[in-house]
Amino acid sequence: MIEIPAGEFTMGFDGTQALEDERPAHRVWLDAYSMDQYEVTTAHYAAFLASEKRSPPWQWEQVELSKHGERPVIGVDWPDAEAYCRWKGKRLPTEAEWEKAARGTDGRLYPWGNQTPTDKHANFALGARFSYSQVLMPVQSYDSGKSPYGLYHMAGNVWEWTADWYGANYYERSPEKNPSGPEQGQFKVLRGGSWSDLPKYLLTYGRFKLPPETRNSYTGFRCAR
Repeated sequence: MIEIPAGEFTMGFDGTQALEDERPAHRVWLDAYSMDQYEVTTAHYAAFLASEKRSPPWQWEQVELSKHGERPVIGVDWPDAEAYCRWKGKRLPTEAEWEKAARGTDGRLYPWGNQTPTDKHANFALGARFSYSQVLMPVQSYDSGKSPYGLYHMAGNVWEWTADWYGANYYERSPEKNPSGPEQGQFKVLRGGSWSDLPKYLLTYGRFKLPPETRNSYTGFRCAR
């Protein structure tokens, strides 16, 4: 895990470039916290399944640990991700924690800076046909795409579940200190974009939402503490 120091950062974005639920840009203070440097892998998740006897993720029958052990686990719904983090003595990151870990304090558009994504920075724009071997990349790959704090794949590879419920207008009334999202909702927030997505979904301030019971080939997670 990597420690993210306490302090302020700018969350969200202003102007027409941002979607309505990504506005306004606002200052947020977060206490210090830690975040996994890498996305949770199939090998990590296999150990969890062996210990907890939980039902396997969607597409798990495709996993060959000898080949895919370092690739991110996909097909996990929000309760799966939350249960794994708890098993590790951790938790899912809040949406604000996720954005600060990806963005740093200089308001950058992508984890590596403001340069448009290339295939040296991130794993993205690979279409829609899924296979563990062909579209997912090992979690320790893409050195030049690291975030300011040294986290990998904060853009592309897999969307990542956060702890927060989604609120379209949440930024307009978000607390200035340690925001944790609305108290309830229909959707959970995901961040970061996936192997399938175009560059506009890889922005550090970009927000996505899904029902918490969703399992698909685009979605994984990492934990915080």
